[in-house]
Amino acid sequence: MAVTIAAPITGTVIPLTEVPDPVFAKALVGPGTAIDPGEATTLTVTAPVAGKLTSLKPHAFVISHRPDQGVLVHLGIDTVHLKGAGFTLRAEAGQQVEAGEEIIVWDLAVAREAEKSVIVPVVVLEADAENLTLTEAGPISTGDTLIRIG
Repeated sequence: MAVTIAAPITGTVIPLTEVPDPVFAKALVGPGTAIDPGEATTLTVTAPVAGKLTSLKPHAFVISHRPDQGVLVHLGIDTVHLKGAGFTLRAEAGQQVEAGEEIIVWDLAVAREAEKSVIVPVVVLEADAENLTLTEAGPISTGDTLIRIG
């Protein structure tokens, strides 16, 4: 059964290879794509797929849409070092969520002041790249189709 992964934010789709972190750029975490939020000052980050919020950190979350697969949304690069500053959680780990549900509100000023990249990788965990159809580079709005699995 095909699964649609929606854009969790509005911005510009860029290839994962352009993410300024080799762990994401080389798809070591998994295949996927990324979104550059541009000049946005605040982002409401939404669930890209329905499922269980199996991991929730201020800067990243994973939603398992089936027992053997999840979607990682990572807000910026090296933003773990911000220790939660600029992130407001709107959900709880372990919660069932619907696609489009608000998960985190992100004030990007804190990340920019700390000179962190605000690019958002969206990676499908435990997936083969050949089973994914990625949206081509360009503008995208929250909720638009970003990735199709299967």
